[in-house]
Amino acid sequence: MQALIRRDTRAWRAQVWISFGLAGLLCTGGLAALPAIALDRAFMVMGYAFCLTSAFVLAKFVRDGAARSDDSPLWRLVVWGGFALAMGLTGWGLWRMDIHPTWKAYLGVSWLYLISSALTLAKTLRDAWEADRAEAGLRAPADPSSALS
Repeated sequence: MQALIRRDTRAWRAQVWISFGLAGLLCTGGLAALPAIALDRAFMVMGYAFCLTSAFVLAKFVRDGAARSDDSPLWRLVVWGGFALAMGLTGWGLWRMDIHPTWKAYLGVSWLYLISSALTLAKTLRDAWEADRAEAGLRAPADPSSALS
């Protein structure tokens, strides 16, 4: 008997990509129009980029850990610590900025929207990759080094 391979609908995939794109546009527009000094704006751009990349790394780490858990404790600390540091520093930078509370709220909500949509996008992409491999009858190697041979 063949196992059922579940796939996301086209509507869901479109919603995920549209949501991620919209979050990116909202963040970009907010940061571009931010009424703050250039150093504050640069800090926030770096913070958003750090949060976004660490969210994708965290999503991959968590998903890989569901299949196997052979990561070192130090790598776990790097991944979780990096994500926590990115979110914490960006939140701190936003909180300490001398701007109107409405701007802080806009930037905060769009930032959290970006991170949430990035985690959803990462899951959706990984689900599609795993479904493609299952349909092809392939299994991910248990030992990552065996994929290189």
